[in-house]
Amino acid sequence: MFNQDQEISDKFHPTESIVVYPGDCLDLLQSIPDETLQLVVTSPPYNIGKEYEKKLNLESYIQQQAEVITECVRALSPAGSICWQVGNYVDKGAIIPLDTVLYPVLSNLGLKMRNRIIWHFEHGLHCSKRFSGRYETIIWFTKTEDYIFNLDPVRVPQKYPGKKHFKGPKAGQYSSNPLGKNPGDLWVIPNVKSNHVEKTEHPCQFPVELIERLVLSMTNEGDWVFDPFLGTGTTIIAALRHGRRGAGAEILPKYIELAHQRIQQELAGTLRTRPMGKPVYDPFEAGNSLTVAPWYQQENEQMTLLEDRSPYESDAHEDH
Repeated sequence: MFNQDQEISDKFHPTESIVVYPGDCLDLLQSIPDETLQLVVTSPPYNIGKEYEKKLNLESYIQQQAEVITECVRALSPAGSICWQVGNYVDKGAIIPLDTVLYPVLSNLGLKMRNRIIWHFEHGLHCSKRFSGRYETIIWFTKTEDYIFNLDPVRVPQKYPGKKHFKGPKAGQYSSNPLGKNPGDLWVIPNVKSNHVEKTEHPCQFPVELIERLVLSMTNEGDWVFDPFLGTGTTIIAALRHGRRGAGAEILPKYIELAHQRIQQELAGTLRTRPMGKPVYDPFEAGNSLTVAPWYQQENEQMTLLEDRSPYESDAHEDH
């Protein structure tokens, strides 16, 4: 559907396929006709004082978000979905889960919540006075009861694909779906940190594969996917990768430039991303020597003989 020569427009029009608007998302939304968008997905500013946001009191922040959400609902298709991915607002050391304070905003607009998806990752800031945060949430709402949900494209491998029915009329037949299982509402996907293949200078960039799962399950080919807080273009990249149209707004020039670069790389097939469904790296299984704590090593350096071996490696030798 898309090719390397596809142009990136800075204005919305139904005939376009890629829109990166350099400005306020409310201005862009005003140009989008009613019931045009199939999926609205974003990771909005968390009101924690990043360079791209002005920290507001919580009430003002919620009001600001409500303005954007209201316009998104107007532009959303009757079969459409909104996925708002948020973390915690921190106020003098106390956390306030933003999904809980934004829930009434979406619910009062007549939307129905379908899932509260937990996105778990293993790396982030280390706290000293509370447990370190290692998850964020994606709250998924639909506009009507007749919404698009495609499970098959996002199924994941079965844990026991050889399992069979042990009784009843299907006894002896395989009980697992050959396409895989429902991924559930707890998603373990690495976040974009310093050594991540997708890392740019954006401090809160989310991974392409996270959005791919939403795009594949909640839209069909040719549908519009919209991100009111576009950042470096991840949402549009995920949309284009699967034959959808993508639009979004961003206010910072350096992120607009990065979004253009990354989208053009995606169109050219050169953008490096973490593959969807790739297993999370296990340093023990990989035999990484850094998993051996130096304070447990014996002074006779006997441990150095074992550092390069995986803990799962057998002591047995096969001689043929």
